[in-house]
Amino acid sequence: MSSQLSDRVVYEGSSGPGRRKEIVFLTGDEEYRSEEGLPQLARILAFRYGFKCTVLFSLNDRGEIDPNVKNNEPGLEALDSADLCVMLLRFRQWPDEQMKHFVDYYLAGKPLIALRTSTHAFDYPEGSESPYRKFGWQSKEWPGGFGKQVLGETWISHWGVHKGQATRGIIALEAVKHPVLRSVKDLFVTTDVYEANPPFDAEVLVRGEVLSGMTPKDSPANDVKKTAQGKEQPVNDPMMPIAWVRQYLNESGRVNRVLTCTMGAATDLENEGLRRLLVNGAFWAVGLENGGRHALGGEGAGEAGAGDPGADDGDAGGGSLGR
Repeated sequence: MSSQLSDRVVYEGSSGPGRRKEIVFLTGDEEYRSEEGLPQLARILAFRYGFKCTVLFSLNDRGEIDPNVKNNEPGLEALDSADLCVMLLRFRQWPDEQMKHFVDYYLAGKPLIALRTSTHAFDYPEGSESPYRKFGWQSKEWPGGFGKQVLGETWISHWGVHKGQATRGIIALEAVKHPVLRSVKDLFVTTDVYEANPPFDAEVLVRGEVLSGMTPKDSPANDVKKTAQGKEQPVNDPMMPIAWVRQYLNESGRVNRVLTCTMGAATDLENEGLRRLLVNGAFWAVGLENGGRHALGGEGAGEAGAGDPGADDGDAGGGSLGR
């Protein structure tokens, strides 16, 4: 079942292991088409696996979806009852009454899946008097803000050439048995690798091989670059982390399960391996990674096990996957 209210879209599955679990998706970036990609992911998790999925958007004063509007994300009260938040945000500065719902969700120790530019999700100007200003990516009060402190990284740089060097995901050998990686293979996305240095307590799942072009057949790039710390190194030796998990003890004394993935543009979701990783991530985040199998006909993709988050999730559904 799907429904569209004035400020959100809701997809509600009728059966599956995710039934009675609610996921809220936060869209809001000016480049990677989260307003197109995240509804497709929400459809998969609702109609294949039974979750209730609510998708929120940046809206302009005419009530239209407009990712360039950074200060309005109606419907954030949906987080008050959510079991998981999936976000792809960039440089948002929501009103305090909206931001409070996000912060309360985080302080409650609930899980987060953060994609691409979510490492720099929030931006507060110098001198801001908002009680949530520390969440901004340039915060000095909480160095690096929400991205660095909670997700494990803030914005540093495009490590691969933006719009010129695609990414091949290389699964970390030490993490191959992690439930988020179950049945994940052939990871390829057209977004570039970000420079990233997750903290010591993060478990790296996937590293990004910078390619010399924009197709899966392109060879690895042999460029040499300087890191933010000034160290010169080949772009692929070592490779930058592009997906990691951590259990973060927040300031309220509660622990958030966090999956950070610097892939996630709408066009990236054309890759089945990434869709599998994110479906698996949702199960892991809500504590269902060891759930039992439930038979389900895979829509457009043959048979799929709804209780097995590594099962084939098929197409991302109808609608545009980015431009």
